[in-house]
Amino acid sequence: MKSKLLYLLVFVLLVITAAEFIGFQAITIGTFKVGLLPLVFAILITMILGIPVFRKGILKNIYSRENVLFSSKNLIFIMLPLMARYGADVAPHFQEIVKLGWIFLFQELGNLGTVLFGLPVAIFLGLRREAIGSTLGLGREGELAYITEKYTLDSPEGRGVLSLYIIGTLFGAIFFSILAPILLDLGFRVEALAIASGMGSASMMTASSSSLVARMPDMQSTILAYASASQLLTSFLGTFTMVFLAVPLQRFMYRLFVRGEK
Repeated sequence: MKSKLLYLLVFVLLVITAAEFIGFQAITIGTFKVGLLPLVFAILITMILGIPVFRKGILKNIYSRENVLFSSKNLIFIMLPLMARYGADVAPHFQEIVKLGWIFLFQELGNLGTVLFGLPVAIFLGLRREAIGSTLGLGREGELAYITEKYTLDSPEGRGVLSLYIIGTLFGAIFFSILAPILLDLGFRVEALAIASGMGSASMMTASSSSLVARMPDMQSTILAYASASQLLTSFLGTFTMVFLAVPLQRFMYRLFVRGEK
């Protein structure tokens, strides 16, 4: 176990080094300019090397079940310094954020988008009870905990939220690091995109806000402050929004679209 953990730590350092060596890269797609952060390359490297066909020899030890369980269990300790950074980013802009308070509260309604738009699509694709778990939110810790407590992970709902959690972990940061600059080119205000970056996922928020900073470095402090404040607010109010708004709305829509099923 100790040797496998040592392999994992060395592997992580090598991936970080490789990603930082690649650095920030900009790709032009038509009229859009997409920024790819070192975080994106780190995710891609670990995803590719984790494919079963490559998972042999030392990589088999690195991607062992023990290391995967260790990483998921201790992920919170990696996030704690990031949460402290959020507070440091928010503090200098506190008065400005308070003046925009209602906007931050209003954007919480965006959490209902996964139900309003995702549930009909999921049902159209053939999902049933799995759609309840996969469309309740972005599939982060809050949704995972709620579905686990109410249905257990062995249920169709549990499989739905767990699938989304894994997909979000693998592709979420990449998706939002690409989407944010595209929306910026479409004319959305950078302040609005910064607030929208605080979606309840630390990795997705970091990827989205960092890609905006890379495009508009002169507004770095504002972007990080708005994104951090939004992230903290989403983490706090997200559970209440889910329980009191998203869940009743989802039940109503599910009964409406899937008649005759409980």
